[in-house]
Amino acid sequence: MDVSLRKSQLMLLAGTANRPLAEEISAYLKQPLCQVTIRRFADGELFVKIDENVRGRDVYIIQPTNPPAENLVELLLLMDAARRASAARVTAVIPYFGYARQDRKDQPRVSISAKLVANLVSTAGADRVLAMDFHSHQLQGFFDIPVDHLYGAPVLTAHYRQKRLVEPVVVAPDVGSAKMARGFAKRLNASLAIIDKRRPSANIAQVVNVVGDVEGKDCLIPDDLIDTAGTVTEAAAALKRLGARKVFCCASHALLSGPALERLRNSPIEELAVTNTIALPEARRYERLVVLSVGSLLATAIANTHSDKSVSSLFD
Repeated sequence: MDVSLRKSQLMLLAGTANRPLAEEISAYLKQPLCQVTIRRFADGELFVKIDENVRGRDVYIIQPTNPPAENLVELLLLMDAARRASAARVTAVIPYFGYARQDRKDQPRVSISAKLVANLVSTAGADRVLAMDFHSHQLQGFFDIPVDHLYGAPVLTAHYRQKRLVEPVVVAPDVGSAKMARGFAKRLNASLAIIDKRRPSANIAQVVNVVGDVEGKDCLIPDDLIDTAGTVTEAAAALKRLGARKVFCCASHALLSGPALERLRNSPIEELAVTNTIALPEARRYERLVVLSVGSLLATAIANTHSDKSVSSLFD
């Protein structure tokens, strides 16, 4: 594919949160990553310096903001450095936008962290944000700058089209995910089912009912992120009890924290497919995990943004 980049103006920077993905994007665009120095002072504070001239350049900073919080701080410092070095435009490329789950005040005296982080990104110097699969779509409205929202669905559905599922059923893990599941079902020419879920507390999910026919069929549970895997493993167990032939699961973002691996290993999930928006060390992988790359998708989105072409056309 001809990405037709104005290479004299485009510059790619990367933090340390997901260096392999940044290098993949760099290779796809045939554009080297800018040299940066990122180190710590003795007390643990981050020091960031851009080692090349960025004056008048169109700078794209690639950094997911998954825990630890230093990943977010690193992104903010890189943007601030680029802005103070007179970059023409700074675009924050955030494969995974962390702190997004608190997007409303649903309890007294809680922070709306998603809005706070959006404000921090804008204040640090971003002119534009390019992100993948926000936890909720309304997060785009939290920014006062343009946001290009990308979707991992094309990469994930392409993987499952190759598997030739038997009478596939896409199962929404909760009512709020029904719209996303409907999109998966359309791409896979599958039927749709919805799980009625209750969440008595954070990271605890209980399946109450399944709306739809799953008996003797292959089920696919899509989600935006998997953290402790409580939702998907409970859902998979419920589907098997109802006679599902096989249960697959996919998600754009794999945090896999706490008891996630133990739950997944003990679950009836045949395969968990995730994308590489978050760098997963070997300690957080298991034998039925498949990691799919979104490097080419992000690279094409960067190329289209840089050359003022449509980004939404990537998902038509």
